[in-house]
Amino acid sequence: MNVAILFSGGKDSTMAVFAALEAKEDVKYLLSMKSKNDESYMFHVPNIHVTDLLSEAMDIPIMSVETDGVKEEELKDLKAAFVDLKNLGVEAIYTGALYSVYQKSRIEKLGDEVGLKIVSPYWHVDELEYMNKIVSLGFKIMICGVAAWGLDESWLGRIIDEKAIDELVKLNEKYHVDIAFEGGEAETLAIDGPIFKKRLEILKYKKEWHLDSGVFIIEDAVLKEK
Repeated sequence: MNVAILFSGGKDSTMAVFAALEAKEDVKYLLSMKSKNDESYMFHVPNIHVTDLLSEAMDIPIMSVETDGVKEEELKDLKAAFVDLKNLGVEAIYTGALYSVYQKSRIEKLGDEVGLKIVSPYWHVDELEYMNKIVSLGFKIMICGVAAWGLDESWLGRIIDEKAIDELVKLNEKYHVDIAFEGGEAETLAIDGPIFKKRLEILKYKKEWHLDSGVFIIEDAVLKEK
């Protein structure tokens, strides 16, 4: 099928790209919803501006759509984007949904209304196996936001590796931190991986910390040859 990926640059939407390519789909576009609201219910916000570079890194065209990020209203912007993609010949949308019924149900409802198939290849995946798979495949996933007990400022900018996963398992046992961050415990950004033709190199960044949560904000980045 001709497909588009609902793409934030995070680990799950990047893995959705991987799954679509593995399924031999013709990935025509990435769809990046750029919310002006940091508290968007539907869309990933931290470092969403970097998706343009990631599009180039994977050599997949991107459709970027701005939204005010108002709860429920933002769905109208997503529906309009779905209509545009269908008019461009897209037949299905891949998502990185793991367990969020809120997001998945709304996306599927829009898909039905527009006439697009919605595919969520990792729905209800075993989270530990999933995280280990991401690392074993060679994806470099950086943590760019944290908001949970046990995830302190030292996690900002950290690359998820086997050691990090072991620590997340312990934090899950102690604080019930979701290993794959489905409870909003952390936000991520893919900076390299097997589907990347170039890697992302961060030149300038800042960390913002507020009592018990924080973000890693990329201020300047470039693509480098691998």
